[in-house]
Amino acid sequence: MFKDHFKKISITATTMIIFSLAASTALSIFYFVTKSPIEESDAKAKRIFLNQVIPANLYDNNLVKDTISIEPNPLLGNKKNIDVYRAKKNNQVIAVIIETIAPDGYSGEIKTLVGIDQEDKILGVRVITHKETPGLGDYIEIDKSQWIKNFDFKSLDKLSEKQWAVKKDGGDFDYVSGATITSRAVVKSTYKCLLYSKENKKRLFAS
Repeated sequence: MFKDHFKKISITATTMIIFSLAASTALSIFYFVTKSPIEESDAKAKRIFLNQVIPANLYDNNLVKDTISIEPNPLLGNKKNIDVYRAKKNNQVIAVIIETIAPDGYSGEIKTLVGIDQEDKILGVRVITHKETPGLGDYIEIDKSQWIKNFDFKSLDKLSEKQWAVKKDGGDFDYVSGATITSRAVVKSTYKCLLYSKENKKRLFAS
């Protein structure tokens, strides 16, 4: 009786092992078959998004692949290394796109991409992810409103530190009533991104 019981256990265990190996093999094959199409699709989507920050007619390199890695920095709010995209024209860096994180949104972190040219001027800002209230704080998305375009062509030279705030706080930027915290967070993180770019200009724009 013990032998029969042991035999049943052995058969069950063997069957499970074979099934696990088969499943693992199938998953591996699926991964390698779909890896390239997925990467190509992601790269295309990323290019479209980056071109909203820096127009494609301004550069002639592969923006997605031309990056440098930067370490965590309090001005950017990144807790791990991130890539900075560098737009080049005739092999000269004419602008960079930096990911910055506002930790103080109404519902959590707000991640944005900020395009900055050699003259420390903003070419564009776009929100990557956020958790702000739908129908209220989501006006920071370009698909919901034009508010994010308020940053276009702004710079540290054109606006004083005090002006880098919402109008409710005496600054230069509009805000949506009931969602002031959201506006404050994005304005503040964009200003800090400009400071980072200016402090690290030599590294970011080195050819």
